[in-house]
Amino acid sequence: MIPIALMVAAAGVSNGIGRVLLILGLVLLGIGLGVVVVGRARWARLPNRKSGALAAAVGLVMLVAGTAVAPSPAHRTDKLAATAPPVAFPSALPSASTASPSASTAPAPPTSANRAAEAAARTAVAALGTLAVNGRSPKTGYDRAQFGPAWADVDRNGCDTRNDILGRDLTDKTVKAGTRDCVVLTGTLADPYSGRTIRFVRGDGTSTAVQIDHVVALSDAWQKGAQPWAAAQREAFANDRLNLLAVDGPLNEQKGDGDATTWLPPNKAFRCAYTARQVAIKAKYALWVTPAEQAAIAEVLSTCSDEPLPAADTVPS
Repeated sequence: MIPIALMVAAAGVSNGIGRVLLILGLVLLGIGLGVVVVGRARWARLPNRKSGALAAAVGLVMLVAGTAVAPSPAHRTDKLAATAPPVAFPSALPSASTASPSASTAPAPPTSANRAAEAAARTAVAALGTLAVNGRSPKTGYDRAQFGPAWADVDRNGCDTRNDILGRDLTDKTVKAGTRDCVVLTGTLADPYSGRTIRFVRGDGTSTAVQIDHVVALSDAWQKGAQPWAAAQREAFANDRLNLLAVDGPLNEQKGDGDATTWLPPNKAFRCAYTARQVAIKAKYALWVTPAEQAAIAEVLSTCSDEPLPAADTVPS
């Protein structure tokens, strides 16, 4: 009888007294009728038919009482409805335009504000703000050879880097026959540093009138992050066309390895493009600027806040 008692107790907890009476009544009625037929049920402690009839009678009474006490199905439904959480329904069905997957997932067209923000992110002023600012490292150990042989043919086009830049920056060029248009003999340079037009003629006493400048000097790079580089990276830096300009020879010698704090092109109209190129190359190679250098570049760019970063291989203008 213990399992029966446990079952009845569980039913009472979950369903109430009415359900208990119904279950217990059915159990007693079934056991009692079984004892009446068989004669006894020791496991139920009913030794004879008389006790079985009594158990059946008690079970019948419990069934009647349980039926009277148990809630009706409608009452149970009302109780469940009262305790169930409310369900929210939309006030209206979505329109065809909002229900369309293509309409909901299609990207919004760029606005003028978005285009302006994207353009601002590509400016030299924005890029300057991303550069690390540190002090200058010692120049100890610097040598031009640390950046590979001068004017190597790094792109394997059969022409050394100096002639590549002369070919890019000069106009009205003539080239040496049999060099696959590599060796420039003469040409005209619109010099960005001075603003003058310079005639280039190849020769012992004339070639130096036009020189190829590293916009970010190799020594400056050495002191601002290039020392740990592998030899191949330093050679790539020395021959990077972004960092090279054909310019007035004497002005290039005047500049030396100075940064924006010590030297700017005399041609003020080119200073924005010049410092923007310095920012672009330092951003590309993760070189840093000194606090004074950052301030000098920022002062120049304050007059041209929309100056873009130059493309990888553009002719200065």
